[in-house]
Amino acid sequence: MADESTNLSDFDDRFEEPSEDPLFSIGEDPDRVDIFSRKELLKVGHVPESTRIVGRDDEIEAVAAELRPIVRADPPNNVMIYGKTGTGKSLVARHVTERARRAAESNDIPVGTVYVDCAQHNTQTRVARTVTRTLNENEKTQFDIPRTGIGSGEYYDYLWEILDIAYDSAIIILDEVDRLDDDDILMQLTRAKESGKADCHLGVVAVSNKIEYRDQLNERVKSSLREEEFVFQPYDANQLREIMEHRRDAFCEGVLSDDVIPLTAAVAAQEHGDARKAIEILRHAGELAERANASRVTEDHVRNAQEWAEVDRFEELLRGSTTQVKFILYALARLSEEDPETDAFSTSRIYERYGETADQTNATVLSEHRVYELLKEQAFLGVVESTRTGGGRGQGSYLEHRLVQDTGIVLKSVLRDSRLKELV
Repeated sequence: MADESTNLSDFDDRFEEPSEDPLFSIGEDPDRVDIFSRKELLKVGHVPESTRIVGRDDEIEAVAAELRPIVRADPPNNVMIYGKTGTGKSLVARHVTERARRAAESNDIPVGTVYVDCAQHNTQTRVARTVTRTLNENEKTQFDIPRTGIGSGEYYDYLWEILDIAYDSAIIILDEVDRLDDDDILMQLTRAKESGKADCHLGVVAVSNKIEYRDQLNERVKSSLREEEFVFQPYDANQLREIMEHRRDAFCEGVLSDDVIPLTAAVAAQEHGDARKAIEILRHAGELAERANASRVTEDHVRNAQEWAEVDRFEELLRGSTTQVKFILYALARLSEEDPETDAFSTSRIYERYGETADQTNATVLSEHRVYELLKEQAFLGVVESTRTGGGRGQGSYLEHRLVQDTGIVLKSVLRDSRLKELV
């Protein structure tokens, strides 16, 4: 049987000079305007130098005070950082941890640091593997840690040996710690020295968007953690403006219109106070200008980028929702679009339009009661707002529903689902 697999290099013969493929040409275009100079400054996850971190001096000092003991080869304190998305929690944790590592090593105290994204590594085995493989210094330990084939217990066994061989202290950042399937990882790390598993000082910096996270931990974990807690507040418009001014050199000189940064800051502060989203809007505004080969990034680019961000955010809110839920939201959005004078719509009217929508795509039509239940679920999630109203003489009360988000944003978001594209 012939081998049906194909190596990408097999396609090289189709192009005499692959490096000059016009699809990926980076040659000089006399009409092209360069928009970005250092685009990495606008990337999520980029940890800037301290001069670019705005509005978090007190938080930096407070977290540093808890980690400072490692500079003297003493045990650091555990830290819990709370706050909404985009308030600088992860940025401060990574920035302070790295500075602590450098300060300790300048005193000949070897310190290991690990950043774990618990949204991606959400099981005990994944966390243990990430921490162990990151801290392993093969030239010192002579260990080759496998990626697969062993469980969390074996990763921990490797980890305790690695810590004793290579480090005096280690700091482990668990970002989005509330996404972990099992909080036993906190027990394992915070009690390693106490239980005699490792002689190395271990500190945990746990980061969460949910201030109630600690209340959900079992008492043994709470007792073991014994952490200091810090709450980061959202940025205001002035802070967001300063943050973006400190990233201005991500763009080529002179390409940003004067109103771009103030507008982006005002929009982000009004809606969420999220620095991450503000920077994403600024980056995407630049990308829109670049694609249009515009000479400058303008207010229009910002507004278009803001809409893109809102669609993205709403789609994230709907992550995991069924196509049926999207049919219902599509029906409500269409009703809102067609009848803008009506503030909210009854379940029965939404159900009638939902049925037409489902029929158009040959999808199963749910019962009216099930649609009613799904609308209540969306109200709980903050996607719709449901209020009970009286029906007048001889009629009982009933629920009316309205979209919380702008109709256009909802339509663009749900229409990204391939099943709904037939409706366009």
